[in-house]
Amino acid sequence: MSDASGSVDGEEVTQAVSRVDEPAAEPSDDEVPADVREYERFSKIDGATYDRANEFLRDRTYITAREWAIARLCADFRTETGVEMTKIGENLPELVPFMTDTYSPQAVNQARASFEGKVRKAGATFLYGAMCDFFTAEELDDLMYEVTEIAKFLLEVEGVELSVDEELDAEDRISEVMREVREHSAALRHDEVTCPECGHTHAVAAEHDGE
Repeated sequence: MSDASGSVDGEEVTQAVSRVDEPAAEPSDDEVPADVREYERFSKIDGATYDRANEFLRDRTYITAREWAIARLCADFRTETGVEMTKIGENLPELVPFMTDTYSPQAVNQARASFEGKVRKAGATFLYGAMCDFFTAEELDDLMYEVTEIAKFLLEVEGVELSVDEELDAEDRISEVMREVREHSAALRHDEVTCPECGHTHAVAAEHDGE
């Protein structure tokens, strides 16, 4: 997970935001907050599978296992006044079985910021790919199916239970949104839009002028 040069999962970490490399003695059950003891998001992954989880994420996403876990924790331990970064960092091994070290609040914040930045860049990349007419409608459907399956797998590892009906409904809604994205992006590039399904041509400019 880290090396002597101060990198974490292949990313440079400055001294000011480095994690706590020598945590205090493991706290007793009485010292661990109740919500930490009851947290079961990552119970399907133990410490021995960290490298496998990291490899899976690196092959299919921009994020690392470290960023994935901490982003989830930041969402789950958010209060009205902000994210409980100290609690997350001090109890990281208790919260996430494949994380073995505690983190400073600054390191937690850095991982959260890294996750957010990568999501924004990935989102812009994906949306441009969907809008630039590089993919056919069928290819875009296949792509959406593939990335949806990866996202659902990560949710399931976190402990989210999805019924078959919920999965199908989510896939249908995502496909519908992407068809709208493709149609409206064509409107940005051309005065007319040809439906990729039926071949019907819509005079987009005229329709919009009349709105």
